[in-house]
Amino acid sequence: MESNKATAVTADAASSSAVARESVALTAGRGGILGMKAGMTQVYTDAGQSLAVTVIDLSPVVITQVKTKAKEGYNAIQVGFLNRKMTKANKSEQGHAKTVGQSFYHYQEIRLPEDASLEGLTVGKVLSPEFVKDGELVDLTSRSKGKGFQGGMKRFHMHGGNKTHGASVNHRSLGSIGNRADPAKVFKNKKMPGQMGSARVTIQNVRVVKVDTENQFMLVHGSVPGPKSGVVMVRRAVKVLG
Repeated sequence: MESNKATAVTADAASSSAVARESVALTAGRGGILGMKAGMTQVYTDAGQSLAVTVIDLSPVVITQVKTKAKEGYNAIQVGFLNRKMTKANKSEQGHAKTVGQSFYHYQEIRLPEDASLEGLTVGKVLSPEFVKDGELVDLTSRSKGKGFQGGMKRFHMHGGNKTHGASVNHRSLGSIGNRADPAKVFKNKKMPGQMGSARVTIQNVRVVKVDTENQFMLVHGSVPGPKSGVVMVRRAVKVLG
C-alpha cells in the first residue's frame, strides 16, 4: 500500500514539474508545434453551419536543444514530444536529455531563419500554440498510414483489364508496361505495384477553428494525414490563399 502511495506521489510530482515549465511561443519564421492526432468530431458556427474538424492534442513540447549559426552553422531548435521514463531510454538518450530531466519518445528539429532571434528559446521551456490564432491557415505534416504492398489499381487508381471477352485472371493487371522493340525496356518511374503509404505528407492551407491553450488542444477544419495517435507538425502556411 505504501509503495502504491509512493508511486502516486512520484507520478504527481512528475506531472506537476511538467506543468510548472515556463512556456514560450515560437514566432520566428513559420513558427511550429507538435501535436497528436486525437480523432474527428464536428462543431457548429454562430450561423449554425456544421464543420467537420480534427482534434489535435497539444501535449507539452519541450525544447531539448538550441542550435545556433555560430556553433552548428544554422539556427534551429530540437524539441521532445511524448514523455517517457528515463529508465526506458538508452545511455546516449539519457545523456542528451539530462539537461531537461525528462526523456521523450519523439524528437524533432524545427529549422529557423538565419536572421531569427533566439531570445527566450532556452532548453527546458515548453512551446506554446499561441503562434497561431483562430481562423488562420496552417500546414499540417505527418506520416500517412502504411498500406503495405499494393497493386496498380489501388495504388494509382488504374482502370484494370477487361472483365469479359475471354479475360480470365488479368482483371486487375496493368497491361503492357513497355514500349516497342525499340527501346525494348521499361522506363524508370513507371507506375507499378509496390509499397503504398507510410510517407511524409503535408496538407497545406488548413483552417484553424479553435486553439484552446487551457485544455491543450487545437481544432482544424478538415482531415489530417496519418492514423490516430500519430505525431503531427503544425506550422503557419507557407502559401497564402488569394
